[in-house]
Amino acid sequence: MSLMSLRLPEELEVRLDREAARSGRGRSEIARTAIAEYLARQEREQFVAEYVRSAMGEDREAVLARAEEFLPLEDEALALAESGGKSRVLAARAKPTTYRRKKARRQPR
Repeated sequence: MSLMSLRLPEELEVRLDREAARSGRGRSEIARTAIAEYLARQEREQFVAEYVRSAMGEDREAVLARAEEFLPLEDEALALAESGGKSRVLAARAKPTTYRRKKARRQPR
């Protein structure tokens, strides 16, 4: 792994420290995750922009057929969002949250 040095504005450093303390993760780990997520988002946006540009000259049916190719990506994004950022594998392993209703207390007569 390579070493990188960067300067942060004081406010950003304070926020980073606060998040590191809250999550129990190191500042470097948070920065690595943020950079990886940013780059993945940029790559997706670039891919979509190129995809739209290539679809501009096609007829309606061809564009709709291409749009259907994105459905698995949308499902994956939704699963990732619903899992709180965990991977699908981790989300599938996680136990579903169950809520118990409190039993109503009987009032003494």
